[in-house]
Amino acid sequence: MFSRNLEESVITELKKKKELWSRLENDCKKQKSDVFLAIRPKNEICFYHKGGRLFKFDKDKDKDYGFRTNVKFASVIDKTNENYLTEAKLGDYHLISDFSVNYDRIKENCKLYSGLEAEGVSIIYHKYPYLSHPKNEIVVLDIEVSFEKITKNGKENQDRIDILLFNTKTGILKFVEAKHYSNTEITSKSNKQPKVINQLKRYENQVATKKTEIIEEYKKYVDVINKIFGKKLPSPIDVENKVTLLIFGFDSDQRDGKLKEIKSRISAEGYSVYAVGDTKSITQKTLLKRIY
Repeated sequence: MFSRNLEESVITELKKKKELWSRLENDCKKQKSDVFLAIRPKNEICFYHKGGRLFKFDKDKDKDYGFRTNVKFASVIDKTNENYLTEAKLGDYHLISDFSVNYDRIKENCKLYSGLEAEGVSIIYHKYPYLSHPKNEIVVLDIEVSFEKITKNGKENQDRIDILLFNTKTGILKFVEAKHYSNTEITSKSNKQPKVINQLKRYENQVATKKTEIIEEYKKYVDVINKIFGKKLPSPIDVENKVTLLIFGFDSDQRDGKLKEIKSRISAEGYSVYAVGDTKSITQKTLLKRIY
């Protein structure tokens, strides 16, 4: 079931974790957002930073609500100003034991493990997060939006769309799938279709099938965001059926060469393609003109 609701009690528990929550809240609210908060099913909250999932806030089985992070991000030596250690000194140090005290170090590691595609997408949601409303009309409402699907053999799988934009003026939601130019899913050999075409087809089927559900759940999502941050975001009223493909990470030679063929092939199948070399150059005007 597709869900974006969050019980009031979870918000209460989140705000009880004052030290770490205050750091995360501040980074979410920055003019140049550093952290993006997203609501997930089963009363979970995820915090994203520079393309990685920095923290998850949820209930650990029968235990209390709390924060979790990837072991790779938390593998940090506590309180050392030295960049190099001898083997003899290793015993004098230990791993961190407090997320809030070592928050900045965890963020550094989170960024280090992000891939090209995730980092490129993060530029967009950090530049135009929903908390930038009303300054920005088009904002990123959610990322890594997962839809459950059932394969032919009965095995459960997931479709995951990279970005959900929200036009706060019209109330329309718009899904965007992002691909780095180096991703082989946008190219094809011989006469075969690029894999991204079937991907976009599945995504659009998901949107069409779950349209009413998507709108209702994101109304709840917006209500939760407003409660957490004291905002007044408007509620979504509709969702676009078409999913736009965003291709980025190419230079001028690639733009004038192979990219033309890639765009032509995907566009010929009826899908909208927006190509931009660097996601840093995306503006409100281009979001409105090229995606909406």
